[in-house]
Amino acid sequence: MHLAENLRQMLAILESERAALAGLDLERIITCADGKQRLCNELESIAGQPLDEECEGLLNAVRRLNEVNRKLRNMIADNVQARLGALTGNSFLYAAPAVA
Repeated sequence: MHLAENLRQMLAILESERAALAGLDLERIITCADGKQRLCNELESIAGQPLDEECEGLLNAVRRLNEVNRKLRNMIADNVQARLGALTGNSFLYAAPAVA
């Protein structure tokens, strides 16, 4: 498959992932993760190809959207941790134990 087509598919998956994260749709999030992994494997197999202007633009868009999704996932995780901490009275529920 052509690099530009793979990048377009990755953009579509990342857009779907963003919507799934916003809606907390676990099944769709997992489906997107599987699709991203599959496409990453395909992209890895064609890595090293020279990038034309279209592919550079697509790659930059993929990077930006992936970063937006990463920040959204982290915000959701922080929110869940804070709520669990409020319920348990322990705000360090997922914190690594202190090393002495």
